[in-house]
Amino acid sequence: IDRFTAFESGKSATAIKNVSLAEDHFTEHFPGYPVMPAPLILEGLAQTGGILVGEARQFREKVILAKIPQAKFHREVFAGETLTYQADILTLRDE
Repeated sequence: IDRFTAFESGKSATAIKNVSLAEDHFTEHFPGYPVMPAPLILEGLAQTGGILVGEARQFREKVILAKIPQAKFHREVFAGETLTYQADILTLRDE
């Protein structure tokens, strides 16, 4: 992610990622038709949520997104676009 646009401690966070053609993954994915790989799109969401949860726990332990049971992508992401990530804490458990 590039920056947070909103952050409410222990509750929610909004972050943005400005997608640039200068990013390394565009040279390989796909030559002649550069799109942002889906795992990197999800990585931005994981970073947003991870920092939100980490801050809620005063960064006492590492936060790892272990599983995404389902994800739907409605279209491809191209250079020049901005992704907006929204993460909300619904329940915060010890595990």
